[in-house]
Amino acid sequence: MFVTFLKFAENRAAAADFMAAHNDWIAKGFADGVFLCVGSLQPAAGGAVVAFGESRAAHDARIAADPFVIHGVVTVETHEIDPKRTTAALDFMKAAA
Repeated sequence: MFVTFLKFAENRAAAADFMAAHNDWIAKGFADGVFLCVGSLQPAAGGAVVAFGESRAAHDARIAADPFVIHGVVTVETHEIDPKRTTAALDFMKAAA
């Protein structure tokens, strides 16, 4: 499981220019069955992605393809988590480990 923080960077002002493409990128992550949760960092600091089901290399490549990353709107910080205890709804993550 990966938690990736997308923190606004120097080119934050260009976010509106790439928002539609960024939203398409998010939709693809959900359609591919990889993104479990996407949301905003508060207060207005960027966003976060919780992902599961792909290798670290594949995840890093997916994140690198985000238009916000490509155009320097955000910087990326990814943490890999090896789930040991979960609620029943997330037990699938332990089974895959």
